[in-house]
Amino acid sequence: MLILLPPSETKRDGGHRRRLDLGGLALPSLTPTRERVVDALVALSGDPDEAARVLGLGPTQLGEVARNAALREAPTMPAVDRYTGVLYDALDAASLDRPARRWLGAHVLIHSAPFGPVGALDAVPAYRLGASASVPGLPPLRRLWADATTAVLAEASPSFVLDLRSEAYRALGPVPDAVPSAYVRVVTEDGDGARRALNHFNKHAKGALVRRLAAERPRAASVAGLRRWAAAAGVDLRPGAPGELDLVV
Repeated sequence: MLILLPPSETKRDGGHRRRLDLGGLALPSLTPTRERVVDALVALSGDPDEAARVLGLGPTQLGEVARNAALREAPTMPAVDRYTGVLYDALDAASLDRPARRWLGAHVLIHSAPFGPVGALDAVPAYRLGASASVPGLPPLRRLWADATTAVLAEASPSFVLDLRSEAYRALGPVPDAVPSAYVRVVTEDGDGARRALNHFNKHAKGALVRRLAAERPRAASVAGLRRWAAAAGVDLRPGAPGELDLVV
C-alpha cells in the first residue's frame, strides 16, 4: 500500500544542518523537474515584491520569500515533521515509535508543489509554494507535474494507492489507471443514512487514519484488505463513488 498525502501551507522552522539533496528524495527520476522549480523559486525571491505578489503574500508574510531564497542552503527535517496544521497535528508523527515512523517512510508520500511527491522521512526545507501558484519561468504546476508524477507512480507499481490528497494536489499527479487506487472522502451520515462531505473535520480524520495505520501496520495489499483491517479496527471505511472510499466520522 502506498498512501498519498497533501502538504500543508504551514511549516515548522529549523531542522538539521543537512542541506536539501534533490537527488536523494524519493522517486529520483523527478529530480530534473525538482531542479527547475527550485531554481525558479530562488530566482523569483531575488525580487521580494514580485515574489510576494506571485505567492499571494501579505506584508506580515514576507519572511516566506526569504525561506524560498534559502531553499538550497536552509536546514532540513523529515517532511512528515516539517508540515503542521490540522492533518499533521492529528498524525503527530513525532510522537510515534521508530517502527511506526519507519512504516511511514516506506508507505507514505507527501505531494509538495516544489518537490513533487516526497517520502515521509525525506529531508526538506521550509518553503512557500501552493499548487495553484504561477511561477515566472515555469509552465503551470499542473502541466509541469501531472504527467511526470503519473509516470513515476506507474513505474513504482504499488499494490494499491490510498489517495488522501486534496483535489488541487490530486491534479498535480493523477494516479495511473493501471494502478489500483481509492480516493478517500471524509463524510458524515445523517439519521436517514445519507452521507454528507465534511470540511472542518476532513483533515483531522485523514491524519488520524494515517496515524492508526502507522501504529498498527496492517498487511493490506488491496482495497479489500484495507477494508478488512478497518472493519476489525473499528474504522468506518465504506465504498463510495466509483474509485472512492468514504471515511465515515
